[in-house]
Amino acid sequence: MGKKKHKRPEQESEALDRDDFEANHETELINGCSPEKKKKKKKKKVENGSIEAEKRKPISKPTVSIAVSGSIIDNAQSLELATRLAGQIARAATIFRINEVVVFDSGRSSTTGSEVAAANNSDEDESGAAFLIRILKYLETPQYLRKALFPKHNNLRFVGMLPPLDAPHHLRKHEWGPYREGVTLKERAPDAKGTSVDVGLSKNVVVDEILEPGTRVTVAMGTDRNLFSDLPRQVVSSSKPVEEGLYWGYRVRYASSLSAVFKESSYEGGYDHLIGTSEHGMVIKSSELTLPPFRHLLIAFGGLAGLEESIEEDNNFKSKNAHEIFSSYLNTCPLQGSRTIRTEEAIFISLQYFQEPINKAMQIAAVD
Repeated sequence: MGKKKHKRPEQESEALDRDDFEANHETELINGCSPEKKKKKKKKKVENGSIEAEKRKPISKPTVSIAVSGSIIDNAQSLELATRLAGQIARAATIFRINEVVVFDSGRSSTTGSEVAAANNSDEDESGAAFLIRILKYLETPQYLRKALFPKHNNLRFVGMLPPLDAPHHLRKHEWGPYREGVTLKERAPDAKGTSVDVGLSKNVVVDEILEPGTRVTVAMGTDRNLFSDLPRQVVSSSKPVEEGLYWGYRVRYASSLSAVFKESSYEGGYDHLIGTSEHGMVIKSSELTLPPFRHLLIAFGGLAGLEESIEEDNNFKSKNAHEIFSSYLNTCPLQGSRTIRTEEAIFISLQYFQEPINKAMQIAAVD
């Protein structure tokens, strides 16, 4: 992609759940949401089923997050190759049912909110982290919502050549599911007591809340498949399908450094098991690896020079020993034939390596 101006997504706003997209204008820009939303949020009633009541609801099922350095994008030789790289990460996250992707930057760098807004209001080159976040969020969004939620941007030029994620929430027009992702519309419901929502079907549905247009929501579709019925649907938290055992895509969060990945967890109580991956890590067979029962697991992948460089550059770490920072520091591909394993390759290799240990830990947690 060539040299870029090192401007990054705003650290705080990117930690929000995707139900929080409408919270502030800068977050809307980098998430790809329409900039035409009203600046002031209407106060919503805190009641069962509303966005305000549901969005901070803790997830009771175990989650798996991955953290990846945005610097891997800076090494791509063209916009097309950078887009392909980001697409590989999105595919890996979806195939292995990852709940969250955290994109982090160098610990030596910093940014401001005004720089973020300026970068995302134009088609100028973005930092590697900002670019990766934009592509990851675009691909995670169902196809029928992308035009409404993502303004045209130069860095989205090659996304059309990427294979679709085909995640469970990317429903086709003819498919019916218990939940669908949708975007609120400007047109009011016929009775003016609700909001029209485009959920990718032949007819828009009405939800029982007054919401601002251009907001992404998760809609409980119920059992009534009659779209011409006056029965309003209900907006629920995006975690609701997950609680029912469905894989509902991944969240994307930005962290200004590796230490910020840990400290600014979007999960209540943070991550309770941290795994670092490196060729300098311990070698343990996947079948012999035992993970403790966890609520929120994080697997971190380094950039061009590995996690060791990210640790060395981060002044917030008291210890520079990776084995002390992570609960486990592992080499998931020993005896490699190539001198280097690219990060996008390491993610696929490692997530397959961890699949059995993670499933065992989740089964133990479910029994307990």
